[in-house]
Amino acid sequence: MSHIFRTVGSCFDTLPGSLTFVNLILMALMVYAGFSLPTVTMHGWSRWINYIDPIAYAFEALIANEFSGRQFDCTIFVPAYPDMPMENKVCAVVSAKPGLSYINGTDYIAQSFGYYSSHNWRNFGILIGYAAFFLITYISIIEGSKVGMQKGEKIVFQLSTLSKLKKQKRVDYKRLTHNDIETTAGFAKGEKPVGVTEDNSVSMNESGSGSGSSKGVTRLVASQEIFHWRDVCYEVKIKDENRRILDHVDGWVKPGTLTALMGASGAGKTTLLDVLANRVTMGVVSGQMFVNGHLRDHSFQKSTGYVQQLDLHLESTTVREALRFSAYLRQSSDTSKKEKDSYVESVIDVLNMGPYADAIVGVAGEGLNVEQRKRLTIGVELAAKPQLLLFLDEPTSGLDSQTAWSICKLIRKLANNGQAIMCTIHQPSALLIDEFDRLLFLAKGGRTVYFGELGDNCETLINYFESNGAPPCPPNANPAEWMLEVIGAAPGSHTTVDYHQVWLASEERASIRSELAKMEEELPKTKPISTAENNKNSYSAPYWYQYFIVTRRCFENYWRNPSYIWSKFYLVVLTSLFNGFTFYNEGTSLQGMQNQMLSTFIYSILVLSYGNQMLPYFTDARSLYEVRERPSKTFSWAVFIARNHS
Repeated sequence: MSHIFRTVGSCFDTLPGSLTFVNLILMALMVYAGFSLPTVTMHGWSRWINYIDPIAYAFEALIANEFSGRQFDCTIFVPAYPDMPMENKVCAVVSAKPGLSYINGTDYIAQSFGYYSSHNWRNFGILIGYAAFFLITYISIIEGSKVGMQKGEKIVFQLSTLSKLKKQKRVDYKRLTHNDIETTAGFAKGEKPVGVTEDNSVSMNESGSGSGSSKGVTRLVASQEIFHWRDVCYEVKIKDENRRILDHVDGWVKPGTLTALMGASGAGKTTLLDVLANRVTMGVVSGQMFVNGHLRDHSFQKSTGYVQQLDLHLESTTVREALRFSAYLRQSSDTSKKEKDSYVESVIDVLNMGPYADAIVGVAGEGLNVEQRKRLTIGVELAAKPQLLLFLDEPTSGLDSQTAWSICKLIRKLANNGQAIMCTIHQPSALLIDEFDRLLFLAKGGRTVYFGELGDNCETLINYFESNGAPPCPPNANPAEWMLEVIGAAPGSHTTVDYHQVWLASEERASIRSELAKMEEELPKTKPISTAENNKNSYSAPYWYQYFIVTRRCFENYWRNPSYIWSKFYLVVLTSLFNGFTFYNEGTSLQGMQNQMLSTFIYSILVLSYGNQMLPYFTDARSLYEVRERPSKTFSWAVFIARNHS
């Protein structure tokens, strides 16, 4: 059976399409196994299904092995007179013989189902042949199949969008070749996607490596509050041991600055980012975290943006729709829809996403390329208009040097225009690290090694380590790699100096603690920027509006994936026809009534098949919600459950 399912699955390029065929096959195999619908009651036109049904041969061997040569006592006799001699009664079961108080198992299965124990070894051989046949068929199909082969990183537009772009003279149709046109039937009329190669599609710069519009940047909201923390610790329980992941970490992030969070692998960089962003769901967090001297409240998550390392997006949505979805649900409910749309256009302008703003996101390897997907991930958080802080988890991880430089310049541009940004970064180049203003450097175990200004060409950082016993930094060395070698975190490097203890005893750390104490004393005197209404609600949008926006996105996703709708349609029609013809014109005999009940039962269990077709889309939506939308307080879990179960 596993070979059969693998063979069927290898013939389809979508999961819903394969589920339709599999459910129909499974229904035929189960019904025509010869037990619930005996072979003697099967219609002539469908009797052949029983002959090619592997379950029928396996089930016949199983039943014959259990019943042959056995005797079963009867409990119901005809006529049902207790004082009548046994010679004048007969058991009320098929194959019963007058005068016998038992049923012979061999006769029963032969007359009821047409099963014979003499067929056991024949059936065993047939099953071995089926297994070998479907194994060879499966291997042959997957060897020559091109299903699942990626089509390359093409920018895919809806046909209606391309018409608009043509009018705007942003796409040169004369340069489109036949190979550039995607004939995917995944969109309904008026929404068929058209793939345009990056060389031919857009006359503007698609990579987005330009400087962008300064007008758009100035329209973005700038942070006005300082986020600072003191003695942050994080412990998790592993078996019977409490393990400390973060150990008394201090620091702050101010508006208009770009703070880097660095350290060796396993030093707790992402963990610290999650703790500061209030995204950890287990363990014990201690210490104080403040916003302008006030302890952070439950509205902190929706006041910040968190750009994750993985670029998770709904594949059927467009770039502009993804940004608007974030803006509609995460910006203040007092902001009008027109203002939100205008702000989204500003984000598109800042991130240089104009050429592909109406493109379909697609999946990794098909649709937006790596840099474009990363820009969209950043844009989704910017569209929420974070009033406080923007967290980024290794935004340059997995990117080539040119793409990483483009993303880093983009982050630098946002910081220059008032955005407070903190991001983790793993072994950046000398050019990349020079773009940052401040560094929080962690050693293994989440222990602080340095927090402070970097200076020009990292001079301030280098002077600190050299003044505390580190060997001089070579003129052409990468300061990031040199730092890891100094503290013994680089491969093959060792040190006898505990730079965490050096930091605890340093004047720089005393200055940091003094600055934190000053912030905690003076910042609470300032008027908080966040409104009382913003702090009162966990979500920016009311529940009814959340349901409306999420439902619209869900329907658009189904509309743009017609394989899901058509597969449901085919499953309903084909299974209904199959069920009707299988049990056509059943009589009123005992077996006929039993067959009619079986037909009704099959109709009821088909609901499970319909639900199975929904599960792939549900699991994708749940992954997106659990990883990004729930922690960022985009919409409530109740709305998610109501939408996906209605």
